[in-house]
Amino acid sequence: MSLGWQQLDKTVQRWVHQQGWADLRPIQQKSIPPILAGDQDVIISASTASGKTEAFFLPACSAVLTNADAEAGFSMLYISPLKALINDQYRRLQSLCELAQMPLTPWHGDSSQAKKRQAKKVPSGILLITPESLESLLVRESGWVRQAFSGLRYSVIDEFHAFIGTERGHHLLSLLARLDALIARPQTFVPRVALSATLGELDKVPQSLRPNSDFPYTIITDDQSQATLKLQLRGYIDPVDLQPDDHRNPAKTQICRDLYQLCRGDSHLIFANSRQRTEAISARLSDLCQQQHVPNEFFPHHGSLAKELRETLEARLQKESLPTTAVCTMTLELGIDIGKVSSVVQVTAPHSVSSLRQRLGRSGRRDSPAILRMLITEPQLTVSANVVDQLRMELLQSIAMLRLLVANQWFEPADTEQLHFSTMLHQILALVAQWGGVRADQLYVQLCQIGPFQHVSVSHFKQLLNHMGSTELLIQLGSGELVLGVKGEKVVDHYTFYCVFKTPEEYRIVANGKTLGTLPIDTPMITGQLMVFGGRRWQIQEIDGEKKTIYVAAAKGGNPPSFGGESMIIHDRIRQEMLTIVKSGEYRIPVGDRLADFIDETAKELFNEGHQYFKAQNLAKQFLIQQGERVCLIPWIGDKKINTLVVLLMKGGFKASAFAGVIEIEQSLIHVVKRALCALLSQTPPSNTELAECVADKYKEKYDEFLPEALLNEGYGRRMFDIVGTYAWIADSLDNMG
Repeated sequence: MSLGWQQLDKTVQRWVHQQGWADLRPIQQKSIPPILAGDQDVIISASTASGKTEAFFLPACSAVLTNADAEAGFSMLYISPLKALINDQYRRLQSLCELAQMPLTPWHGDSSQAKKRQAKKVPSGILLITPESLESLLVRESGWVRQAFSGLRYSVIDEFHAFIGTERGHHLLSLLARLDALIARPQTFVPRVALSATLGELDKVPQSLRPNSDFPYTIITDDQSQATLKLQLRGYIDPVDLQPDDHRNPAKTQICRDLYQLCRGDSHLIFANSRQRTEAISARLSDLCQQQHVPNEFFPHHGSLAKELRETLEARLQKESLPTTAVCTMTLELGIDIGKVSSVVQVTAPHSVSSLRQRLGRSGRRDSPAILRMLITEPQLTVSANVVDQLRMELLQSIAMLRLLVANQWFEPADTEQLHFSTMLHQILALVAQWGGVRADQLYVQLCQIGPFQHVSVSHFKQLLNHMGSTELLIQLGSGELVLGVKGEKVVDHYTFYCVFKTPEEYRIVANGKTLGTLPIDTPMITGQLMVFGGRRWQIQEIDGEKKTIYVAAAKGGNPPSFGGESMIIHDRIRQEMLTIVKSGEYRIPVGDRLADFIDETAKELFNEGHQYFKAQNLAKQFLIQQGERVCLIPWIGDKKINTLVVLLMKGGFKASAFAGVIEIEQSLIHVVKRALCALLSQTPPSNTELAECVADKYKEKYDEFLPEALLNEGYGRRMFDIVGTYAWIADSLDNMG
């Protein structure tokens, strides 16, 4: 065994032998020195099932066991984004902790009350917790927290990529800073350890882990060769105007039959993106099992299902005794141990390259190849087909994502430039509740200088505090201290307070008094804007934010695109890769010194159709094409710039809408649109904040409704628009067109 291995405590070594391991994996060996030292932050970035959990816990447990003089209280704090992942890690660590006689306590809403009471009475060992439960403890029992964590040696964050750049990530970093301040050990930092399989721009991760600090850090990556990857993209053509005697089938029927043939008899994960599609596919596959008189092997898994149903399915996958296929949304994307699955299937384009990487990592375990199949549907073309379908955008986007992942090993970096005013308001209330009363300058230092709100200025902070005072969230005492106001007490006392995030709200879509259905809204919506819903075009007449209702009227136009992007925010790099692929006509993936062909004959046919249309429209040299009375703008840029262009055009009096990176401008001509774009360059650009003022509903984060309008617009503008990048694109594109 290696020298690093010999540094571990004998109890830990004995546990490793009991597992039947001949030696530690390289990622685990490399983690031993910095974690044993305990004087630096550590970032461990390695693929799923590479042993990241043990890479931290083996040396951390060893360090605790060999330090007999350690203070009482919890020695390790493990923070997870999911309760299910906490339960999973509890199972994995139980035998090690029993051997080491180290208490192990899972702490979340569904945890055993007996275990919690024991930990409250005698805090010791390892605490596994969610950010929300940690917030509850800090607000309600800060005195106990100070005592219970006085001897804390490590804070470890699992699936760290799921936190970076999000409101929940800012919440987590603020919690850790508050915990450090509460236990206040002079000249002593509690090392933070981040675990993830999907960390982009690794050199920036230390700043995301500990903002505004020069605390030393080590980044550990798995430089072993990746598991063998088997990849296939299957194309499907969805016929139009099917008649009762038509021998053709809808694409969804063909896909379900193929899924049945591919997955029956083994264990797989099918990612279907939406809950509606998840339920539809699992129901159809279950029906096929019944028709064939065989036991059902296909089960849905999504956030709306009862916890018992999800856990039953997870347990069935873990046992590996029965063939089981889970049809899921992103709920099984993170690192819950689900045993070995033979393959991962993606139905429709994935949400992002990083999401695709996480999903791919669920297969290919235990020295078996990783298998990914992608099933993509495009509509049969007609004379009235729109640009999105003509270019085969869903297929093209899927190919681009696969190439970026496999050939470039690229995935989206986290957006760490957001202001997250909603989360800061929440943290102000939480700190005031925790301390009973606190001065404004203390809040600013804790949240904006030590904590994660580095982009929030003193001016922003004053605006927010003044508004919170005027709306009775806060009251300032004669002593200068801030305490909770009437409304603030009501917010903090509500059982939902400890959670800072919310899912996109569903809006009702109503036409002529009839509800057409519901839609999650997470892109800018403006009165007069065009949209597609239920396979038809509509124009937005009114947006009622209070009733969460969008009133629409039927709009004229050709067939709407079948692919609208599924509310994904697509990065510039993806659209640039799409342009490279369709321009060259080369879809294959470079692997070493060869090009790997991974798409089936139908997908090739669809790709060639898109490539031929691209050439016929001369889209390598122009970005505007005329379709009847509609101008289509194809800029090959990311969605923040697409959002910006749409709002700029609407401010200029155009009727514009965007679908899968293509902007449609109704009742216009190319030279009119081109002249309008030229005119934009001669004007002073509006700010992102000014564009946000045009948007009806900007409540995207949980406490946005409590923000002053100016901060709401500034935060929304920074999240959704990119005026600088858009103007640069306009100037460059017009120059290239001559």
